[in-house]
Amino acid sequence: MDVREGDGITTLRFPAGSVARWGMKGPYRDLSRECSVGRVLAVIVMSAFVAACGDNKPKSYDLAAMDASYSGDLKTAISLATKEVARFSTPEQCSPAKNINCGTLALAYGSLAQYQIAAGDRAAGEISFGNARDAMSIMDREHLPATAGVVYRDVSEAFWKVGDKARAKAVIEEGRLAGGDTWLANSSAGQEILREKARERERARLAAEEKTPVVPGSSAPAPLAPSPLLRAGGTPGSGTGTRTP
Repeated sequence: MDVREGDGITTLRFPAGSVARWGMKGPYRDLSRECSVGRVLAVIVMSAFVAACGDNKPKSYDLAAMDASYSGDLKTAISLATKEVARFSTPEQCSPAKNINCGTLALAYGSLAQYQIAAGDRAAGEISFGNARDAMSIMDREHLPATAGVVYRDVSEAFWKVGDKARAKAVIEEGRLAGGDTWLANSSAGQEILREKARERERARLAAEEKTPVVPGSSAPAPLAPSPLLRAGGTPGSGTGTRTP
């Protein structure tokens, strides 16, 4: 398990592929795609954090939104994710003057974008994705790679699942330029990009081999040198030179 802290967020990544987030002013976030063992472990860990930090935390809507999404109720998931965004979009939570929870806000917008795209509202999803990028632009630079890796990967997966593979791959490339970490490569689009690049390298190698000029005589044996007897005017088997009567 990989644990990272910063920008008001503790990030836990489990081998099974789930990601858990803990905001300083907001509890558990699980952005995994499947209900895996890693997710169960994340719930246990985050529950321990809640017990240690007290009961004065505001209600989190994110896990409920994810559960609604799993059950196919995207309308409810969008509604709950919108409430989660509202929690962290105030100047006290994320602004140029105080960016303590800008990373958490970016993740919340990323989740909202996923549900909107899955529901077929691509325009709204792109707006939420843009808001996530805005939040990341003012978060602590030290912790940007991990946050960008999750946001761009998850939005890319949403586009991939609705069949827009071109946009999914473009989002991954944007994530690389934005400084996202290697989490991007774990996405469906990221894996496809790696396969495409491998095919391109193979085509380039074969093309280079075809263009390589063949050196004359490189594959044929060198011609034999003339016999010394022939150079002296004799014939094979006649000894040396010519015979004097």
